[in-house]
Amino acid sequence: MSASSTVSLVQVTGSNLTYAYIVLGISLGALAIAYALRAQILAASDGTPKMREIAEAVQEGAAAFLSRQFRTLSYFVGIVFVLLFALPGATEIRVGRSIFFLLGAVFSALVGYNGMWLAVRANVRVADAARNKDGEKAVQIAFRTGGVVGMTTVGLGLIGASLVVIIYRQDAPAVLEGFGFGAAMLAMFMRVGGGIFTKAADVGADLVGKVEKNIPEDDPRNAATIADNVGDNVGDCAGMAADLFESYAVTLVAALILGKAAFGDAGLIYPLIVPAIGTVTAVIGIFLTKLRSTDKSAMTAINRSFFLSALISAGLTALATFTYLPSDFKLMTGLSPEAVAEAGNTNPRVLAIGAVLIGISLAAAIQVLTGYFTETGKRPVNDVAASSETGAATVLLAGISVGFESAVYSAMLIAAAVFGAFLLGGGSIVLSLLAIALAGTGLLTTVGVIVAMDTFGPISDNAQGIAEMSGDVEGEGAKILTSLDAVGNTTKAITKGIAIATAVLAATALFGAFTDAIKQAVVDAGKNAAELATQYQGILDVANPRNLVGLIIGAAVVFLFSGLAINAVSRAAGAVVVEVRKQFIEHPGIMKGTEKPDYGRVVDICTRDSLRELVTPGLLAVMAPIAVGFGLGVGPLGAYLAGAIGTGTLMAVFLSNSGGAWDNAKKMVEDGHHGGKNSDAHAATIVGDTVGDPFKDTAGPAINPLIKVMNLVGLLITPAIVSLALGGSQTISTAIGIGATLVIIAALIRNRRQATSILN
Repeated sequence: MSASSTVSLVQVTGSNLTYAYIVLGISLGALAIAYALRAQILAASDGTPKMREIAEAVQEGAAAFLSRQFRTLSYFVGIVFVLLFALPGATEIRVGRSIFFLLGAVFSALVGYNGMWLAVRANVRVADAARNKDGEKAVQIAFRTGGVVGMTTVGLGLIGASLVVIIYRQDAPAVLEGFGFGAAMLAMFMRVGGGIFTKAADVGADLVGKVEKNIPEDDPRNAATIADNVGDNVGDCAGMAADLFESYAVTLVAALILGKAAFGDAGLIYPLIVPAIGTVTAVIGIFLTKLRSTDKSAMTAINRSFFLSALISAGLTALATFTYLPSDFKLMTGLSPEAVAEAGNTNPRVLAIGAVLIGISLAAAIQVLTGYFTETGKRPVNDVAASSETGAATVLLAGISVGFESAVYSAMLIAAAVFGAFLLGGGSIVLSLLAIALAGTGLLTTVGVIVAMDTFGPISDNAQGIAEMSGDVEGEGAKILTSLDAVGNTTKAITKGIAIATAVLAATALFGAFTDAIKQAVVDAGKNAAELATQYQGILDVANPRNLVGLIIGAAVVFLFSGLAINAVSRAAGAVVVEVRKQFIEHPGIMKGTEKPDYGRVVDICTRDSLRELVTPGLLAVMAPIAVGFGLGVGPLGAYLAGAIGTGTLMAVFLSNSGGAWDNAKKMVEDGHHGGKNSDAHAATIVGDTVGDPFKDTAGPAINPLIKVMNLVGLLITPAIVSLALGGSQTISTAIGIGATLVIIAALIRNRRQATSILN
């Protein structure tokens, strides 16, 4: 059931088009709710004059960084916007793909900026609520701020996808490739750049402040504290919000591409209906999140709203599925007789609802599993904290083992979900791949609550920082903020686990679209698809050494990307350490409290270094699949993508969960366990936390958009690769592959030279 067998028959008209307009209306409603929540949050008290002064410094630094980052990224976006015109296809498709690529990038930037803008204003309001000993209000402000970002994410994602369907109808999938690519590419750059900034400041502040000067984490005498709080927002708020937006967009792209091939007319509408239902349940989940007197912590309230939202999503999706989809493929419009015959006795309703339920169940399972490995009070974090009594080395070993073990269980969960969805296809590859994509949309029915959970973390962290720097929050209020900060570490780890699951589901579905693109390119070249099946469809034959090489390269790129990101944090953090030490030496009044540190200098260092360092990982992500595809062929490119998906899944979970465990182990010691603050055990957990910072907040979460960027690049370039191969232009193809390889080599050499100059 290839896309080629149905493309001419799929016509989005009549009632189907009405549904697309309804989805567009729901998406606009989501934005309206976000605006109303925003007004409610801004109406809360913004604290004492000292708290406002600190908050304004954080706001200024975050806005300045994002402005400079967007200016830098605009060059990349402009170049890709032009290059997309060069890809094969009808003129209107190429124009639409480029325009919606730009729209996807702009929407991703808007989601990220909106998340940052509101978070840097909500943090001081959370701190003030804690100052007044109102834990319920503090939780509500923090979570509803995330809710604004969540509603913006689902609103803009659905607007983009529904507009493409309404305007381009049967050609929507080809245009949607551009929309998803724009969202994914910008999110990857924002995740890497913001991640380098936040962890350079965090690591630098901890190493000088806590370890060398033995002062509290957010002591105002530390010149890196403002940069640290800025980093929480540009990395965890702006970067992660953009990341989850692109997860949403790319999953929709995969579902709509395969939906068109498998479900005909309904395939371009049903994947929009599922996340539209998620918009409704997100609103319910956000308003359900309230701290009760019987709750042990805010995590209890958050878990309650998440699982209730998931159950409501499941029920409403089942109702919509049995209302909208027919019970037999023979009753579907826009499908060829061959496609109907291939579907056999499969019930489209059972396939659709089964896949969505698998996705919802996967989100819930990851929530529980990640919480177990990263939450304070659970055995893994308890063990890491206990290991601090024997030194930093055992803390590192314990955290690494938690990361490795949790990666295996998470990977098995995701693999089970993929295989379960695959079995729903009843032997049809296209139906099975559609089921995997629909599982992704099911997982993202809770994305509004997921984004709220993620944003909750940095807001709570910032609130505690503002409270400590101002000295205006003490006693019970300080305890409230400490508890919220620990919960925030767990919620961030959970959302990262869910994000990587969406990456695997979307990438697996896009992988199916990749193989279909190969067959379509063969047909477009006027060749017999069946005659060339061995060459262009057996793309994962590991007995072929070229494919095995592609597989190894795909796995290696994930390692190289992670290494570049972590090394970038190391170098930038080193520059921060030097600057903070210098200020303490040259201005002894800082420690006495008679002089004020130069916070802006550290913000400038983090901004400069993070924007410089994000170029090489970004070029690697875009150029590596081009080098493999044009240099070795579509078979090795398919193997390359498979290697990246498999390795990326394990690496991302390992980095995120080990970092989360180290962070909360430190929180446990600071709460009085194993000797408490300023003990040898505390110093050991600080080392673990500083190692874990770039793991969990830079490299780990950046792998999620990396996987999707590479898959979308592979999908976009496949027609050109096949066209050159069948046209006898292998020399041109090889030259392109060599050129892309040289770009990567040049970027790596430049990166290494910069590192050497910094060290000297």
